[in-house]
Amino acid sequence: MEHVRIAEALVRSRFPEAQAAFLAGSVMTHRRTSTSDLDIVVLLTGPPAPFRESLVHEGWPVELFVQTDASWHLFAERETAARRSPLLTMCAEGLLLADVEGVGAALQAESRERLAAGPPPASATETEDRRYTLTDTLDDLRGCTDPLERTYLVADLLQRASELALLTGGHWLGGGKWLSRRLAVAAPELHGRLTAGAAAEMSGSPREEGIFADVVKEVLEAAGGPLWAGYIRS
Repeated sequence: MEHVRIAEALVRSRFPEAQAAFLAGSVMTHRRTSTSDLDIVVLLTGPPAPFRESLVHEGWPVELFVQTDASWHLFAERETAARRSPLLTMCAEGLLLADVEGVGAALQAESRERLAAGPPPASATETEDRRYTLTDTLDDLRGCTDPLERTYLVADLLQRASELALLTGGHWLGGGKWLSRRLAVAAPELHGRLTAGAAAEMSGSPREEGIFADVVKEVLEAAGGPLWAGYIRS
């Protein structure tokens, strides 16, 4: 495939000393679009790593994530603590472009193991904070009469409700399209109703009024219920 050939050539020319390299992202899946870039993770033994670079190579947009073993593990720990896994996902699901003495294969196995283990659970305090914020914003939506403000409220609720549902189920979080993809895998039925409800709410369809709020409330109930009165933080 052309994108694989180009990625391999780029790694060979820019990083001939690479211990490992992975080509990942949507370009490697059926989700590939005309704007998909080449996400390439490269492992070096030292400087100039670590760094990140965006460039265009032979007409392809490229995102380089260049790491050392130490910086890779530091980023992996940060991702795990934040319950987001872009680096782990790229290495776990990506295509090995370079593998010196099994370094890449070992890193891929570790990435898959970390992903399978899942993120750390949310603390009681974090869960309460998220329940409170979601409850408060949902009340704002119910009282909103400005269609422009409603759009922002729905977008905020969609993100917060999706994150809370994933956290409650012990799943990895994601940003942007990856938040949608994570929820679609973890809870496809909820994902469908939540996104359809959000779209209907934004359009102002009177036939669908209240459906989105009901689904968000379901997410709240699964996490312990709405929380507002009695909430206190020092």
